[in-house]
Amino acid sequence: MTLLYKADPARGRVWQSLFAEHAPDIPFRQWPDLGDPAAVRYLAAWTVTPDLLAGLPNLEVLFSTGAGVDQLDLAAVPSHVQVVRMVEPGITAGMVEYATLATLALHRHLLDYRAAQAEGRWAPVRLVPAARRRVGVMGLGELGQAVLAGLRGFGFPLSGWSRSPKSLEGVACFAGPAALPAFLAACDILVCLLPLTAETRGILCRETFAHLPDGASLVNVGRGGHLVEADLLEALEGGRLSGAVLDVLGEEPAPPGHPFWRHPRILLTPHVASMTDAEGAAHAVIGAVRDHRAGRPARGLVPRGRGY
Repeated sequence: MTLLYKADPARGRVWQSLFAEHAPDIPFRQWPDLGDPAAVRYLAAWTVTPDLLAGLPNLEVLFSTGAGVDQLDLAAVPSHVQVVRMVEPGITAGMVEYATLATLALHRHLLDYRAAQAEGRWAPVRLVPAARRRVGVMGLGELGQAVLAGLRGFGFPLSGWSRSPKSLEGVACFAGPAALPAFLAACDILVCLLPLTAETRGILCRETFAHLPDGASLVNVGRGGHLVEADLLEALEGGRLSGAVLDVLGEEPAPPGHPFWRHPRILLTPHVASMTDAEGAAHAVIGAVRDHRAGRPARGLVPRGRGY
């Protein structure tokens, strides 16, 4: 019943130590030292290849070492293998911190003040009370709900949009494609926390931006594939959007000369919104392995047909 770890080697050494201390009954191997391939029942990885999967004939569970699974080719994973995304408290806490930071930065005009400081200008911007700044979150899973709960105390009018209906205290909830325009029309700050699927790829595009109020702003902490970059640049240049905070890009890092590097209305961060804590992740996987052994469903189990 071996667990094979195939991701960041430094984190793997932390996992190895914690498994030895807290789960000596779960044999731990770190790639490429996989021992007997037939003994591997659990695989923890960021990405996998068909060759790797084919070489593990008794694999039962694939654990993503990140909060999402869109980096995995689920079609290549045998149907009998369970796929489990990482559920670790540090991921949620980090995302709430970052989304709050980004929302407040846009709400309190930090992009304007950054430009004014660079130019030596003392240029106050009139404050809009939080009660008049509407914040909407796309994606009402665990992270989206936590972000909305974290923002509630600031007094923003809050709304959320998801594929299926949700009911959240203090949040105006919208569901499905037909409700998307009405949701967008009530977002002065739009936060994207959607999973990346065939349906959501490119959703942050010209059509979506056209439904937002004039001067709205964007926070993308989902995936780079959600954003049509040329459409964002067009919306910023035309004044449809006033600013954007981006933590994810289609190509990371952005290549030299990419327009996002120096754009005055974009704050760009290097995919740091939510980082998995090595110790917390190891304990989460230990718990999930024990659940699987006991016949209990693991937290973060991914429905294969849905893909997230």
